[in-house]
Amino acid sequence: MASVDTTQKNSRDRLWQALQSLEPLFALLMVTLGFALADQVWGQGRFSELRNFRVVLVQAAPVAVAALGMTLIIISGGIDLSAGTASMLCATVLAAMLSSDYSITAAVTCALLTGAVCGLVNGLLIGLLRIPPFIVTLGTMTIFLGVAKRVAGGSTVFVDRQRMPQWLNDLSSTMPPDWQGWLPRIASGVWLAAAIALLVAVILRYSVFGRHLFAIGSNESTARLCGINILTTKVLVYVLGGLLIGIAGLYSFSLVKMANPVEGIGRELKFIAAVVIGGGSLNGGRGSVLGTLAGAAIMGVIASGCAQLEIQNSTQDIMIGVIIIAAVTLDQFRTRRQENA
Repeated sequence: MASVDTTQKNSRDRLWQALQSLEPLFALLMVTLGFALADQVWGQGRFSELRNFRVVLVQAAPVAVAALGMTLIIISGGIDLSAGTASMLCATVLAAMLSSDYSITAAVTCALLTGAVCGLVNGLLIGLLRIPPFIVTLGTMTIFLGVAKRVAGGSTVFVDRQRMPQWLNDLSSTMPPDWQGWLPRIASGVWLAAAIALLVAVILRYSVFGRHLFAIGSNESTARLCGINILTTKVLVYVLGGLLIGIAGLYSFSLVKMANPVEGIGRELKFIAAVVIGGGSLNGGRGSVLGTLAGAAIMGVIASGCAQLEIQNSTQDIMIGVIIIAAVTLDQFRTRRQENA
């Protein structure tokens, strides 16, 4: 009898977890349908056009890539408030090297290495000094901003368009070239984001490293007793997160063809918001690739919908803030439910 009850309880828990994983997708559907209906009634009906769909994907791709790195960090129980300024530091390094006639290969390599080094610094400070990630990354946020200003010479770095290869332009193009008709005409940056998402999903689900992240985020003390190397794992997750943030910097440069270090201020909130809206827990131990992608898409849909309806940016910020609070409240409800179960 007890075994039957246990089996039923496990079945209910699996069903509940499956429904939880679909919540971000359901929220994305509701937000999209809401803006589509509002645009048909009060707008010009452009929200549902294919071109706008491409624009939403292009806007969501850099947020999604950086948020995937943030997902790994948050699952492990950490956070990275320096992600915004670090991404613009990478973009600034790329722009500065291109404007100084370095090759595109050298410039991109240095930009990505810059992101990885930023993550390495955060990981070492958090792991060795055992200082809360919030405090460490709050400090490195301004450090990376200062370094970016030094690299940029205190101003915006512009790059001659002739110095930019076509593939970098196409990374965030809303009208990408037709790839012989075997792929939809979507920016190459969107396909790159999808490939990165697939790789991160494989890491989380099938690798030992992924299991260690969930274990550390759920209970670091227990993970240490189980023989997990906490320092190595934390350093690796921040380096990997920094690398993805560096790739997001490439997207940013591709979109505006210049680099201004101060534009990275506050951008980390979008990365964190995508994870939280997607069901990730700021307490650690929970997060998913599918949820993060849905969270990034929700913010892209809100931005596009507000633009189509000519809604002020302030209202857009309020809407995203309300969604974040609702997501965190739902996470707290889940946590209390699990504790009382």
